[in-house]
Amino acid sequence: MRIISAIMMSFLLLSCSEAKVREYVLEVVAEYPHDTDSYTQGLFFHEGQMYESTGVHGKSTFRKVDMETGNALERLNFDRQYFVEGSVVFDDNLYILTWESRVAFIYDAKTLQYKSTWKYPREGWGITTDGKQLIASDGSANLFFMNDQFALERKQLVTIDGRPVRWLNELEYIDGKVWANVYTTDEIVIINPKNGKVEGVIDCRGLLPKSLYTPDTDVLNGIAYNPVTKKIYLTGKNWPKLYEVRLVEK
Repeated sequence: MRIISAIMMSFLLLSCSEAKVREYVLEVVAEYPHDTDSYTQGLFFHEGQMYESTGVHGKSTFRKVDMETGNALERLNFDRQYFVEGSVVFDDNLYILTWESRVAFIYDAKTLQYKSTWKYPREGWGITTDGKQLIASDGSANLFFMNDQFALERKQLVTIDGRPVRWLNELEYIDGKVWANVYTTDEIVIINPKNGKVEGVIDCRGLLPKSLYTPDTDVLNGIAYNPVTKKIYLTGKNWPKLYEVRLVEK
């Protein structure tokens, strides 16, 4: 195990003391291989199995992943016109968003067989579920709560110290809260979905050691919670590692 220490405070962390938001660093419990060709957009567990959606035109995929090796056990490839984004299983369906195409794909969650394509009303970024509805981001400071046919039921502004938190990206629902990567940063915010207030900020700087960076290494993105084991995993776009982590309050 190793503790990732903060080097300096970003604007999010600076506001934590004013808003009485809890601040966390990470304890790395274990590490696993991650495919460096995976431009991670969505990461989640379903029935103990890890799944991942990856982006980039001409390279977008959805994968059933062997966590021990990082290899794809099953894989869906998408036409180059689509830049795949977040993904989630809700009820018996697998939902996969696209970035600017404004379409979403639905597959059978068990067989990964294609079911339908839907018009999507905004840019697709992250998506998760609380088990009752879909919760999505579009890169703004809003979370969108939708039914299983993407009809909007509620829009919630996310704030910290009264200020909007923009660039909400990949999402994960953990113990009644929505965790969100803040795009282009090394921070994850923990959001109360009822009022949109950020209740915690996780400083993930240093999670991937600089010695493992390559020219293709991109930003932190990918939060997966395994409800079977209660474990949390993080990775990034084109990262060589997937990390099991614990939070350590500062």
